[in-house]
Amino acid sequence: MVKEGHLLYSPAMDLELPRMEHRLPKAVLTQKEAEAVLAVPDVGSTLGLRDRAILETLYSTGMRRLELIGLRIHDVDFDRGTVMIRQGKGRKDRMVPVGDRALAWIAAWRDRGRPDLVTGRDHGGLFLTELGEELRPTHLTRLARDYVDKANLGKRGSCHIWRHTMATLMLENGADIRFIQGMLSHACLTTTQIYTQVSIRQLKAIHAATHPGKLPESVKRRQEEDPEPTAEDLLAQLELEAEESPED
Repeated sequence: MVKEGHLLYSPAMDLELPRMEHRLPKAVLTQKEAEAVLAVPDVGSTLGLRDRAILETLYSTGMRRLELIGLRIHDVDFDRGTVMIRQGKGRKDRMVPVGDRALAWIAAWRDRGRPDLVTGRDHGGLFLTELGEELRPTHLTRLARDYVDKANLGKRGSCHIWRHTMATLMLENGADIRFIQGMLSHACLTTTQIYTQVSIRQLKAIHAATHPGKLPESVKRRQEEDPEPTAEDLLAQLELEAEESPED
């Protein structure tokens, strides 16, 4: 109507468009609470050793439930301190750093626990059920949720709570949001802030400097970056993920 000359201006110009609601995650563990949950599995048993390695992996990498289930033994590079996530969300492969403490537990599971559960032909899945089969999504959700409940923290959550926790604690410890975005495989935080290129070496350095889950002898380094996106945007995206996968 404005273009045709029937109106001097568009009434729509006075309308205030709704803004995206930014909400903080429903449940995030503090560093102390995370350590309390990690201490629950009985690592003297085969399944307890497996479960500790699973929780440490979720905490260290922030990977999704299906991404963890799809891990193969050869996806973990112990020399470089990385893990290859194949066909993650969006069917994209990505490499992310994994902390030295998580690597130690994964190695312990691989060497001392996993051989006890392998039956018949070994297909190479990293984490197995007590029957030697690959984990199912519902199994992993129940496993993670049970350990959070047993820690008696007054919080509920399963696999996704570790994703929230990793991102939040690294933010609090000074990690640039763009590096965390690379860890989480978020395509973008806003229409103008797009993650493009972050080398795995940089990502590993940031992870080592800001993730609290590490071995005592780890060298602590801090790398300063100028933050551009906001923490609120990142946490809102995590909350949206949780709503899209309520059982995760």
